[in-house]
Amino acid sequence: MTTEAWTTGFEMSGDYELGDLCQHLKLPYAHVYIPILYFFVFFIGFIGNLFVIVLMAMKKGNKRMVDNFVLNLAVADLVFVCTLPFWALSAAHNNHWYFGESLCKVSSYIISVNRCSSILFLTGMGVERYLVVTKRVRSKSSVTKKCIFTTCGCIWAVSLLLGIPSLLYRKLNASDKFCQDEDSSAYQKYSLALLILTFLLPLGVILFCYCSICNKLLSHISVGKGTKNSLKIIFTIISTFICFWLPFNAFKAFLILSSPSELDQEASLSCSAQIAVKWGLSLSTYLAFMNSCINPIIYAFMDHHFRRRVQLHCFRFLGVSQKTTQNWVFSSSAAESSL
Repeated sequence: MTTEAWTTGFEMSGDYELGDLCQHLKLPYAHVYIPILYFFVFFIGFIGNLFVIVLMAMKKGNKRMVDNFVLNLAVADLVFVCTLPFWALSAAHNNHWYFGESLCKVSSYIISVNRCSSILFLTGMGVERYLVVTKRVRSKSSVTKKCIFTTCGCIWAVSLLLGIPSLLYRKLNASDKFCQDEDSSAYQKYSLALLILTFLLPLGVILFCYCSICNKLLSHISVGKGTKNSLKIIFTIISTFICFWLPFNAFKAFLILSSPSELDQEASLSCSAQIAVKWGLSLSTYLAFMNSCINPIIYAFMDHHFRRRVQLHCFRFLGVSQKTTQNWVFSSSAAESSL
């Protein structure tokens, strides 16, 4: 996620100041349904991503290389959803922030790191599958494992660095208690650069990788059933990420590019156009936040390995005997393989 202002209503102007009439217009009943939505995403995202992390950590034997990206992606989403209760309570109180400037900055920093790391880990998934399918790289070799671990470390380092401006530009307005970004041309330029670096360029790499993979598959290359299944899962995760984040990035880019420059302060959008863009930006922000709870649901529906591990641990938690558990898991695996 990015360090732009996370608008939960029109009182929060974020990066750009609207006119007085536009400032007071907000989404109807936002103080009611936005907190509910945020708490829903928090509960589903917290439980789901925590479960993914626990299962991946307890997995025995050789792990699929893509599991490392899945694990790191779940960690990023878990940390992010832990900030949502604060934003939910703020939305319920007309966007007033009562948790201090330090928490305002830290929460915004976590959002920024999450967005950067999420898209970069998804890019890593695409590149890893591209190398396995098209270049026949052995994903279980020690060299590949070291490369994956190094890549994950670099992604975290880059994401932590790119999130630093949120600590510098995010502030707590003393008069109205809004947690928002400083309105400056420097921050607008940073926001545009971040959008290019953490969305457009990774998106281009992802599209290249999957177009190449599809081309190989259409040319009748022999690919194992497990590889095909992992490709479907990763393709679904990436497609979901794009669908959830593309509207926000489109509105954000439009708002940045249409904002008045220092030389031409009069070249701004009309009040009605600003209202339409801000409404779109607000709604697309909520949609983007939901992406952090959707991945565990995808794993549960599409990854039979993940689903069997969930069944196994649930039975153990409920005290079911080991023999009954093994028989159930075996029968469900046989049923899935026959489909």
